[in-house]
Amino acid sequence: MTLASDPDRITLLFVGDVIGKPGRRVLQRLLPALRAERALDYVVVNVENAAGGFGVTPDILRELEALHIDCYTSGNHIWDKKEGLPLLTSEPRLLRPGNYPDGNPGRGVYVGETSSGVPVAVMNLEGQVFMKNIDSPFKVADQLLAELPDGVKAICVDFHAEATSEKQAMGFHLDGRVSAVFGTHTHVPTADERLLPGGTAFVTDVGMTGAYEGIIGFRASKSLQRFALQRNVSLEVAKRDVRLAAAVVEIDVATGKAIKLERLLLPMPA
Repeated sequence: MTLASDPDRITLLFVGDVIGKPGRRVLQRLLPALRAERALDYVVVNVENAAGGFGVTPDILRELEALHIDCYTSGNHIWDKKEGLPLLTSEPRLLRPGNYPDGNPGRGVYVGETSSGVPVAVMNLEGQVFMKNIDSPFKVADQLLAELPDGVKAICVDFHAEATSEKQAMGFHLDGRVSAVFGTHTHVPTADERLLPGGTAFVTDVGMTGAYEGIIGFRASKSLQRFALQRNVSLEVAKRDVRLAAAVVEIDVATGKAIKLERLLLPMPA
């Protein structure tokens, strides 16, 4: 059954880290049906692992454009493909974490709108714990919020971070000021989806969109060599048990607060 759109709310889909070709394929198979079945108004996809598990390229972004994705977020691996770096300047819908030093290409926020004209802001930030020595994501989050145009109520944040506690801290830091905070990076979906007291939807980690047969989307044999033998071997994307990990949030247009949140983990259709 296809749901009808409600003018008083919008429905936003956030898709967790797309890992290589398997992740792209399951996204291509499932997103059109999800758009219709869920009456989606806005779609955000994390693509930092879309090119063989590391970064994104112009060809891959063109491949994904057919899906009519509204905004692409990323993380620490956005810098891994040099041919993809110019995209951060030429494609405003492709974000990199906003708390990297000045002088880097790209931006950490994008303001678009739904087909009905409702403005939607997407912010991208990276954690500090067990990550790089970059600016405080909490401080930069406050700065980016202060710079948003008046009237932007629907705000989605991709917080790309390692530590679950830091992700949850960001959720509470932004509670009541943004519509949703979605954790990414660790590739393991967490079963803690909730609406925080101030009306912000939160999930510690949405999970990865890719092959679940291995270790965080990569072949287990390669990852085991890294851990058991301490060898810096190249990782290879896994191929089987492919799933799409995402979260669907309904947002009140007038207040920007989340009304309903649902976590998804959907298998590749046979």
